[in-house]
Amino acid sequence: MSAEAKNEAEKVIRIAGSITVDELATALGLSVTALIGELFKNGIVATINQRLDFETAEIMIGELGIEGVRLERKNTATQTSEQRRELSDHAVPRPPVVAVMGHVDHGKTTLLDTLLHKKTVETEAGGITQHISAYQLEHDGRKITFLDTPGHEAFAAIRQHGAMLTDIVVIVVAADDGVNPQTVEAIKFAQGANAKIIVAINKIDREGADIPRTMADLSTHGLQPEEWGGDIMMIPVSAKTGDNLEKLLDSILLIADVEELKADVDIPAEGLVIESHMETGKGSVVNLLVTGGELKVGEFITAGSSYGKVRTMVDFKGKPKGKAGPSTPVTITGFKELPNFGDRFLEQKDEKTARKAALLYAQGAVDEAASANVTSTDLLRMMNVEDNSKVFNVIIKGDVLGSVTSVVDSLKLIDTKGEVTLNIVATGVGDITENDVYMAAGDGNTVIYGFNVNVPTNISKLAARDGVAIRSYRVIYELLDDARDSMEKLLGEEIVETGMGEMKEMGVFRVTKTELIAGGQMESGRLVPSALVRVKHGKEVIGEAEVESVQKERIDAKELIENEVGGLAMKTEKKINLAVGDRLEFFTREARQRKLGE
Repeated sequence: MSAEAKNEAEKVIRIAGSITVDELATALGLSVTALIGELFKNGIVATINQRLDFETAEIMIGELGIEGVRLERKNTATQTSEQRRELSDHAVPRPPVVAVMGHVDHGKTTLLDTLLHKKTVETEAGGITQHISAYQLEHDGRKITFLDTPGHEAFAAIRQHGAMLTDIVVIVVAADDGVNPQTVEAIKFAQGANAKIIVAINKIDREGADIPRTMADLSTHGLQPEEWGGDIMMIPVSAKTGDNLEKLLDSILLIADVEELKADVDIPAEGLVIESHMETGKGSVVNLLVTGGELKVGEFITAGSSYGKVRTMVDFKGKPKGKAGPSTPVTITGFKELPNFGDRFLEQKDEKTARKAALLYAQGAVDEAASANVTSTDLLRMMNVEDNSKVFNVIIKGDVLGSVTSVVDSLKLIDTKGEVTLNIVATGVGDITENDVYMAAGDGNTVIYGFNVNVPTNISKLAARDGVAIRSYRVIYELLDDARDSMEKLLGEEIVETGMGEMKEMGVFRVTKTELIAGGQMESGRLVPSALVRVKHGKEVIGEAEVESVQKERIDAKELIENEVGGLAMKTEKKINLAVGDRLEFFTREARQRKLGE
């Protein structure tokens, strides 16, 4: 696909913490009047120069029904570092960075395991990848860096960052299952990142594998196979047997040669944060991908508002490294605090410079956020939020920042129709602590979710004592199901009536203050004892009663069905003046837990 076609497929708008109404309208190709009108419909009176925060801009794009537009964040404090450097004449070839993407269970991690001669599938909770993992292998004497990205829909944020890190995206599609939602999502991410695409049609060893059908499905999403005159390499493989994996690696190196991938080495080291977490005895442990220069042990670096000195550095196998060049994934220690997943890191000349750069970044982020006149909180408060809205308070603890980000993002996507408000009380990386419990107990109605973290015995006892709910999960969709169920419980019950049938009254035998005995013919449905009955005189409802017994041919019966004639005894709370010709409508009434979105 050409660059022009990609741009037509999806338009990317990069904004900082806020954007004016005028700027957003221009970027969307709308009149300012139309955008202001839409804001007004949602309760916000805005002017042309008023600023909207990032989340509000996203919400408005959704409200306007605009498709093919994606917002990306930028920060004025780091714009310079985020821009791609112009390569010097001294730039040297570098290994390609390859992201492996696709639908869950289509075999991404298995494929990498086979390439790397390792086993990780069995260790993944629920059999799905839940972090970005970076590896490096050699093929024909040349290095290739691989990023294994999560396939579950809840990890879209991680997967998008994975695409932005890469030169080539290998999209894994199962030959026996074809294109699925996350396949399409991976295609969009790869195209948005201007990455080259290779399709690995996996599981060709399975019964039901249909390579031509899979290729046809992919072609409907803009990926035309080379065999059909297109420009996308589609390679049938089996991650299980290893068939054609050598050809896949050859194809990756071929694209790398065509693209002439290079990087400067004689510059300050820079790259991106892949993951970060805390480890006892080590402090902050951060996975980095070097994109330029050479990162060395002992250097000072910044990443967003975090800074530190590289104390230790190891490769993906845990082997110590003194330095790492472009396209190399490494794990380091030494940051004063955890950098955010997706932050760009940059080498600094000394600690003073690093500290200053981190402070400037932090201040820039604060200033951008503060500059917004209209925030998403304001907008959501005005939009579709009922007066009886319930609040679901949560604390999120995860093993790494990427996981925490994905959990939070996924929780926010649960559609409550404005009836339940999600309140993220706090987030953090690491095991659940006393402070988390005290924070939850102080509110009295806060759930602590742990994702891939431990809950020490003393913490469990403390939580039980204080009545705090701690729910620990290793699979994200189980956590999300729990959250959805918890939100639904806040909605309470609703009374549901279900119609059963109708009878035309043909005879009235007894009418008292508490009892009715009558008979008639069923015109529709069925009648059973214990049913409720609504008595209608013409269109007017004159009372309700409960059926105590049913008779057919003067014998007790379990039911009356359509066209049958019978009698019934009913009990009432007040006298109902039933008459021949009245209609009886039978129904049930029950309390049912309300569901989100209903």
